[in-house]
Amino acid sequence: MPIHQLLRMGRGAVITLDSAEGDEVEILANDLPIARGVVVVNGTLITVEVKELIRRPPSEKMAA
Repeated sequence: MPIHQLLRMGRGAVITLDSAEGDEVEILANDLPIARGVVVVNGTLITVEVKELIRRPPSEKMAA
């Protein structure tokens, strides 16, 4: 979901996730993976605990 769409959502909006508690997920920026983490549920809060940052090789940084 693009960040601009997320920012337009109001309080109480529901976002359906394809992942459950304990699932490993990738965090994307501009459709590129930047980190890996795990879905954590704490009461009514759902978060992603970042476990690993994904670094791009220098050749990809210059091309982007």
